[in-house]
Amino acid sequence: MDLAFTPEEQAFRAEIRAWVRAHLPPELAHKVHHALRLSRDDLQGWARILGRKGWLASGWPKAFGGPGWTAVQKHLFEEECALAGAPRVIPFGPVMVAPVIMAYGNAEQQQRFLPGIASGEVWWCQGYSEPGAGSDLASLKTRAEHRGDHYLVNGQKAWTTLGQHADWIFCLVRTSHEGKPQSGISFLLIDMTSPGITLRPVRLLDGEYEVNEVFFDDVQVPLGNLIGAENKGWNYAKHLLSHERTNIAEVNRAKRELERLKRIAQAEGVWNDSRFRDQIALLEVDVVALEMLVLRVLSAEKSGKNPLDIAGLLKIRGSEIQQRLAELMMLAAGPFALPCIFEALEAGWQGDFPGGPSANAPLAGTYFNLRKTTIYGGSNEVQRNIVAQTLLG
Repeated sequence: MDLAFTPEEQAFRAEIRAWVRAHLPPELAHKVHHALRLSRDDLQGWARILGRKGWLASGWPKAFGGPGWTAVQKHLFEEECALAGAPRVIPFGPVMVAPVIMAYGNAEQQQRFLPGIASGEVWWCQGYSEPGAGSDLASLKTRAEHRGDHYLVNGQKAWTTLGQHADWIFCLVRTSHEGKPQSGISFLLIDMTSPGITLRPVRLLDGEYEVNEVFFDDVQVPLGNLIGAENKGWNYAKHLLSHERTNIAEVNRAKRELERLKRIAQAEGVWNDSRFRDQIALLEVDVVALEMLVLRVLSAEKSGKNPLDIAGLLKIRGSEIQQRLAELMMLAAGPFALPCIFEALEAGWQGDFPGGPSANAPLAGTYFNLRKTTIYGGSNEVQRNIVAQTLLG
C-alpha cells in the first residue's frame, strides 16, 4: 500500500486548484464557507460550470464522456473543490444513477440519459425509502404493473432529498410478490413531470424543506425506462448503494469544516480552553484516520482490488464525524448559534445580532440537520451488522 502521491498526481492537484480558483464564483464560496443557504441556482450553476469543463462526471470513464481519471485523481479533484469552498456535487445523477445506467442500461438509455447528467442540465433524485421501508428496503411496497407498452406505478416514496428540484427520479418498485422480497424489485427511471406524481415537502427541524414525500397515483412509465431485467433491481440497487455509502464519507468536506471549527473556536474565545481544544484534536485525529481509510481504498483500486466491502465503514465514520463537527461548532458559538431566521439572515440583518457574527447563525440548524447522517444511506446500526458479516464472517 503506497499512500504517497506521485509527482504527476501533485501536478494534477496544482492544475485542479488553479482552475477551481479561477472558475468558482467568490459569492458561492462565501456561502459554502459560512454554511449559508444554497439555492437550486447555486447548486446547479456550479454543476453546469463543471459540466462545461467535462468534470461533473469526474468518476466516469472516457467511453461514457468522463475524463477517465484514476480514483486518486478523482479524490484530489474533490479535495481541492471542497477546500476552495465549492458546493458538493449533488450525487443522485453523476455519482449514483449514472453508474447503474452505464453498467446495466442499454445503449439507447445510455445515449438518452448520460449526456444530461454529465452537463448538469438534468437534476435527478432518488426514490428508494418508503414509510416502513428504510433500512429494511426490501420491504418496499410501491408497485409497478405491466400494462401493454408501459408500467402503471402506484405507491409512495419518503425522504426524497431535493425532490422539489428534480427533473427525474430513479425508483425501486415492486413488480413481483413471488419468492424472497428482494427478488421481485425492479429499477425504473421516471419523469417527475408525469401525470399522477404529487410531491409534498417535509419541514425539518432546522426549518428547511430539504426532503419530500412523493406519491404515485396511476403513473404511466414507458417500458423503455426499465433498467436491466425485470425483478433484478435489487442487484442494481446494491451496486448503487456502494457508491452512495462511499460518497457519504465526505472526508474532503470534513477537512474543510475542521478548519472552520478552528476559526469559530478562535473567534469565540474558546480556543484557549484546553479541554475544548482537546476535543478538536481528538476529532482531527479521526478525520486523518478517515482520510487514511479512504486512501487505502484508493490504493486498493490502483492495484486492481475491489474495496467496496468496506463502504459501510466509510459511511459509519464519515457520518459520525460530520455530526461531531457540527456539535463542536455549535458549542463553540454558545447562545449565538441559536438564532436562525433565514429571511433576516439573507437580508443582511442577523449579522448585527449582539456578539454573534453571521457565520454563527446557521450552526444550530446545521447541527439539527446533520442528525440524519447516521440514518440515511442505511442506518449505522444496520451498517455495523453488514460490516461484521462481510469482514468477520
